[in-house]
Amino acid sequence: MDRLKEMIEQKSKDGKINCKDALGIAESLDISAAIVGKTADEMKIKIKGCQLGCFK
Repeated sequence: MDRLKEMIEQKSKDGKINCKDALGIAESLDISAAIVGKTADEMKIKIKGCQLGCFK
């Protein structure tokens, strides 16, 4: 989980991360998009521009 949080932090800007980057993190760590979304929520980082409805 530390690696996940580190990657989210690296890709985020102004407390936000775009959907493409969030999905890329999930793929690179071989985890579900839901885990990335939940972790981002816990970190108070919003996922923006999601067109697939993976992140709410």
